[in-house]
Amino acid sequence: MTHTLMIAALALAGAAEPESPEAKAKALMAALAKEDFAAATKDFDATMSKVLAADNLGPTWKRLVGQVGALKTQGTPVKEKLSEKGKDYEIVFVPCAFEKMRLYTRVVFTPDGKVTGLQFSPNGPAGEYKAPAYVKRDAFKDVDVTVGEGEWALPGTLSLPAGAGPFPAVVLVHGSGPQDRDERIGPNRPFRDLAGGLASRGIAVLRYEKRTKQHGARMTKDVTVKEETVDDALAAAALLRTTKGVDAKKVFVLGHSLGAMAAPRLGELDPALAGLIVMACPARPLEDVVVDQVAYILSLAKEPGAEQKAGVEKIKEQAARLKDPNLPKDTPAKDLPLGAPLAYWRSVAALRPVETAAKVAQPVFVLQGGRDYQVTMEDFGLWEKAVGGRKNVTLKSYPKLNHLFAEGEGKAKPEEYSKEGHVAAEVVEDLARWVKGQ
Repeated sequence: MTHTLMIAALALAGAAEPESPEAKAKALMAALAKEDFAAATKDFDATMSKVLAADNLGPTWKRLVGQVGALKTQGTPVKEKLSEKGKDYEIVFVPCAFEKMRLYTRVVFTPDGKVTGLQFSPNGPAGEYKAPAYVKRDAFKDVDVTVGEGEWALPGTLSLPAGAGPFPAVVLVHGSGPQDRDERIGPNRPFRDLAGGLASRGIAVLRYEKRTKQHGARMTKDVTVKEETVDDALAAAALLRTTKGVDAKKVFVLGHSLGAMAAPRLGELDPALAGLIVMACPARPLEDVVVDQVAYILSLAKEPGAEQKAGVEKIKEQAARLKDPNLPKDTPAKDLPLGAPLAYWRSVAALRPVETAAKVAQPVFVLQGGRDYQVTMEDFGLWEKAVGGRKNVTLKSYPKLNHLFAEGEGKAKPEEYSKEGHVAAEVVEDLARWVKGQ
């Protein structure tokens, strides 16, 4: 076809069709692979441009590549719908094969086709859930509930045991990141396991979408742990106290990872809580935990590259910078670990979970996986040293369990989260026994 005929054909065909969200998401990933960050951010909306501009996206991408290797191939994107506050968003999941593991890129598009969310995670589109044997579906029912009210209201699920009750109840508080109510990581759904397992044993369980998941498109860069975690967990506990079938005097909170760090503070803010459960809770400053995580992942590489080594050194520098009490308040987030702003890091540091747990009146149950490389037995040892002598503190470690409290063998690796697993039955039994014993 000659140039003239091509122009004529285009004219006859009319205007070109708008680029689909799937095509935009793949183009974004192709631009990242080339480190063309200007092209990768060209469709960002105003909020994303402030939070993750090209000069911020570059370091974030390089840190990711340092951990999982270069992007090799992209698979076929899958699109889902999300409705929020009268607006319909489109979410595109792009399966991406990196050198060391498979991840999904989750790209959220506004109704006018702008990118308003970007996340790299083991989580793809929701698949079918296969319940472990300890979940007895005829022993409880799942009820839709709403946690909180107003602009930050969150959809949730209450797993309520069969019978009249009243039953003791547990609020599940998520780890870091924009988690859903199941705390889904790859094919793993630890919070759904816990909800079904405990409800099968006569304990009501409330789980809900995390605010940064449900309202991520409207969250600002100024968010702290209070807005991310604490406020909604307190609202969930308050909801349980007014729920028919729940014993208002027997409401507990169970926090995992970052949620575990917040659990003692929840007990401090809400003295009516009957007890606090902390699973995989850092006892050291979180920035130190992050440095160890990155260094551990590097240690798994047979021949780590210069860029990977540089990434570890950079995050060490960022963590050291964070410890400076005179660090200017306007320090850019890109100069701090994980690209999180200073206000957020200060809010995490203020939680002081071990110190706070030593002061609260509620009984505390500390659980730790022996194969957990994210929060390690070093942290558990610090918990034992600080509060192990308290009569109302119970501590237990599980040698074969990882960060999700699923069983495995050998040295733990990130790709383990891409394989289906379940919270160990022993953990569910221990939790049920402890809650009923308070």
